[in-house]
Amino acid sequence: MRTSLWVQVAFSAFAVTGERATEADPTFCCDALKAAGLQDITHYPDAAAYAARQEAYYNPLARLKPACIIQPNRAEEVSTIVKMLVKANKTQPCQFAIRAGGQTIREGAANIDGGVTIDLGFMNSTTYFAENKTAAVQPGARWGTVFRALDKADVASAGGRAASVGVGGLVLGGGNSFYSARKGLVCDNVQNFEVVLANGDIVHANSESNSDLFQVLKGGANNFGVVTRIDLKTFEREPIWGGVVAYPVDTADLHTKALVNFGEKLADDPYASAIVILLFESHIGFPMVGNAYEYTKPIERPPPIFDEFLAIPGNFSSSMRTTNMTDLTEELEKPKGFRWKFLTLTFQNDERILKKATELFHYIIETVGDRDELHLSPMFQPLPISFTKHSVANGGNILGLDRFSENNILFLYVIGWMKKENDEFMHKISEQYIEDLDSYAKSIGKSNPYIYLPYADPTQDPLSTYGSANILKMRAAAAKYDPEGVFQTMVPGGFKLSKVQIPEDHDYLQHDEL
Repeated sequence: MRTSLWVQVAFSAFAVTGERATEADPTFCCDALKAAGLQDITHYPDAAAYAARQEAYYNPLARLKPACIIQPNRAEEVSTIVKMLVKANKTQPCQFAIRAGGQTIREGAANIDGGVTIDLGFMNSTTYFAENKTAAVQPGARWGTVFRALDKADVASAGGRAASVGVGGLVLGGGNSFYSARKGLVCDNVQNFEVVLANGDIVHANSESNSDLFQVLKGGANNFGVVTRIDLKTFEREPIWGGVVAYPVDTADLHTKALVNFGEKLADDPYASAIVILLFESHIGFPMVGNAYEYTKPIERPPPIFDEFLAIPGNFSSSMRTTNMTDLTEELEKPKGFRWKFLTLTFQNDERILKKATELFHYIIETVGDRDELHLSPMFQPLPISFTKHSVANGGNILGLDRFSENNILFLYVIGWMKKENDEFMHKISEQYIEDLDSYAKSIGKSNPYIYLPYADPTQDPLSTYGSANILKMRAAAAKYDPEGVFQTMVPGGFKLSKVQIPEDHDYLQHDEL
């Protein structure tokens, strides 16, 4: 589809039959939902349920002020909600947001000012089906509850690495896990999606039915419908060796070198996982390195792939043990109460870039000084080409990682602060950090354009980095399943496909077959 036609389609939802209200009524859309028999699950700002759900957002910056929050319990209610909002939108704009776990850092991605927030928090069950070895997981679940349910069935699935992370957002953005080298990304472990489309139809998307929708949902976020169930493939659960080991910050260069070598070896030992984390917290008062090591099968001693890490001297704490996913994911939680910002980059597996990121880490600590209480935890994760080999065999995803021929590092910059008056300052220094690091990677010819959506900041544009061929696939699917552009215009939050241009001037286009 041509760009001009896509733009026309994306904005056609605003073409109305009949007259719109000349003055906006802030409760009009919410009252339309009540009139449809949904009054018991529709909550206005004066309700206790409304306040409780607002407080449950992980990032205070995400606590916007919707005109109402509606909490469906099943897909049929979601269907009614979408149909009623689309109908009401013909009289007055009825924009809405879709909240799954609500753990996304991005302001507006899972909430909305003045509109309707569809909160899937009550749709949070996990049901295991032994006959086909799948787990039906609702999008409002958190990974901690998913793993507890799977532990009881003595099975496992690729999923999030922190207990409080929501299922829906991680899967629809791609999803990294401790099992990525063995099983691919989290989205590659989906057997089937149940989806409510813009017209209210409830459909299934898998490798045999609506296969084009199945592919674009794996990385395409909220651009195609409301996902109401995710069927995950499972496998036999085994004990996991894992934990966090802390080291003095003056060993950072040894860790970055070890991680680069680790990433090159992952294809040979796909049971291994490692994350190198630079950490500073004001209440501790000094920076450190905190590494997360995991091995996803039972072992008597750490395997050789970890030897270089474990030879680094001076560690002053370790939680390494043999345990399960439930226990591990409860350990890797961020502290509460901070105002948060995430930014991300991908670059080639080059030690020089990791050292530059460490220099910038120290610069941020010095720059913030005593201005505010600070949590700073940039982290480095291997993203080797071996992660992508499982995608095609499982129906394909839309991320475009398979077009790269080099091993990479997925970098996450995390900063937390307490004072609202420092919001602008923290945003500015953080965006400068990413700009400086990206510029350095480009200067030595080791950059990579890919932006991982679950970590991306609103100033970033992950969908545009999937490659032109995949952008065209997403456009075609959106035009087919949402011809009026409901999820482009009525759902303004998140990363919108209608805003993505074909990246004709990007060097990675040479990998696309057009």
